[in-house]
Amino acid sequence: MPNLFQRLFARSDPKDAMQPLYQATVHEGRQPHWYLEGKVPDTIDGRFDMIVAILAQVLMRLEALGASQESVWLTELFVDDMDGQLRQEGIGDVVVGKHIGRMVSALGGRSAAYRAALSGEAELREALVRNLYRGEVPAGEAITHVESCLRARWIRLAALSRDALLTGDLG
Repeated sequence: MPNLFQRLFARSDPKDAMQPLYQATVHEGRQPHWYLEGKVPDTIDGRFDMIVAILAQVLMRLEALGASQESVWLTELFVDDMDGQLRQEGIGDVVVGKHIGRMVSALGGRSAAYRAALSGEAELREALVRNLYRGEVPAGEAITHVESCLRARWIRLAALSRDALLTGDLG
């Protein structure tokens, strides 16, 4: 009987449907080539910045598909994940909110920069130096690697249907 009771009164979280896409986004942001060939700093900040670069592209694709609610849910999963990560690092309740606020602000700012660059209104290389490398100009081959991989990912994302994207198929 507990199963019937749980099924009758359980509330499902609509964000759960976004887990495959969120996990695929994080998985892509953790791929070794970003840190080896691309020389993205293999630090907490560097990994955050790389995941945000991929997440920004995914959010832009969702918006282009008219999936604005899914975009909100994906962003909420990001916030939930970052909250958990901060708490694992020992950040206390009092300041977690401030850290999350800065992370969400960083996501918004980087998304705007990458959107402008991928639409041709700005230079992607400049956005990467500023946001991914935090102002440190990497070797030419490294930034070329990251830039070309992100552009290729953007092209692949543009070819994905809404359903394919939501299953976590990043192309």
